Amino acid sequence: MAFRTYKGKYKLKKPAKYMGNPDDVVYRSGWERACFLWCERQDKVVEWVAEETVIPYYDSGKKKQRRYFMDLTIKFADGTILMVEVKPSKQTRPPVKKGKKRQYYIEECMTYVTNSCKWEAAEAYAKKAGYEFAIWDEHVLKKMGILKW
Repeated sequence: MAFRTYKGKYKLKKPAKYMGNPDDVVYRSGWERACFLWCERQDKVVEWVAEETVIPYYDSGKKKQRRYFMDLTIKFADGTILMVEVKPSKQTRPPVKKGKKRQYYIEECMTYVTNSCKWEAAEAYAKKAGYEFAIWDEHVLKKMGILKW
């Protein structure tokens, strides 16, 4: 099944739940948009924000300091704060060569290195702030009922 990636401005249904600028909520994939809808529909989610939590990190693949904009930061009714990265499961593990063109394989490796650096920084940031960090891939989203396919 082909997955269509798209982006756009998200129109809030419950702006009181949104912690950031309600006029500038952007989704960068259909999965992110589905997560935004989920956040608005869940009574256990009291506040949420997209790409407002910024975490500095060192990208060892590109050899430079960068900033990581967390996909979602969610505050639950029990006080738990969860930082979420929405990512295809394929990008959460090291790539496998398997006959791929060399350049494509190198790009996948570099993406994995960058993602690993981001997630390491996010884990440390979350721990220091008393938050939790999670990566939601298509399997997690389906299990949570966020994706229906």
